[in-house]
Amino acid sequence: MKILLIGYGKMGQTIAGLAAGRGHEVVGIVDHQASTQRIEDFTPAQVDVAIEFTHPEAAFANVAACLRQGLPVVCGSTGWLHHFEEAAQLATDTHGALFYASNYSVGVNLFFHFNEYIAAKMNQFAAGYDVQVTEIHHTQKVDQPSGTALTAAEGILANFPAKTSWRNAPAQAPYELAVLSEREGTVVGTHEVRYISAADTIELRHEAHSRQGFAEGALLAAEWLPGRHGVFGMKELLGL
Repeated sequence: MKILLIGYGKMGQTIAGLAAGRGHEVVGIVDHQASTQRIEDFTPAQVDVAIEFTHPEAAFANVAACLRQGLPVVCGSTGWLHHFEEAAQLATDTHGALFYASNYSVGVNLFFHFNEYIAAKMNQFAAGYDVQVTEIHHTQKVDQPSGTALTAAEGILANFPAKTSWRNAPAQAPYELAVLSEREGTVVGTHEVRYISAADTIELRHEAHSRQGFAEGALLAAEWLPGRHGVFGMKELLGL
């Protein structure tokens, strides 16, 4: 498989190393620090799939450029979802393929699945509990809260009707879901969902030990996407 890497930070470098080990070829790198190449320099004849991990302010433009070039694109940047519907429409208009996940770790996506299941069960049986989400990341993490925390919050809101909105701070009203953000040292990523009552606490937690799980998931998505048309995510890839 021929891969165009968009962004060559820590994630891009990790993906490049894993791709080589799986027999794939990185045919280009688009990064303002690592190269002078542009997305427009590449065509479907040269690239099977693009993998985009950059910054919130650049992600939508990169995704749009890939779709206009006819390149299937796997995007892992977070903090740009106010443009997501526009990107999805562009994928439809261009008969293209967009794969987006706030987190590509298989373990995290099982965490999302269990989070939704627990929220529905807590709503059904467990009166008297409050719930909150906490995310902890390294101090260089740009967006806050993390895309992973937002996905967890959306899963709770969809299945636990006592919460109707979230805020990136302690809750000020019973209907608010607190999504708390902490930045510490070099923490790769920890996400916790806690249900707390006077009697006990129930906790669902995922702690990443390295970026390898994210990179492996992104490569799985990149291997799966070519030949498909539409907008996809980890639920489709994993059959959840």
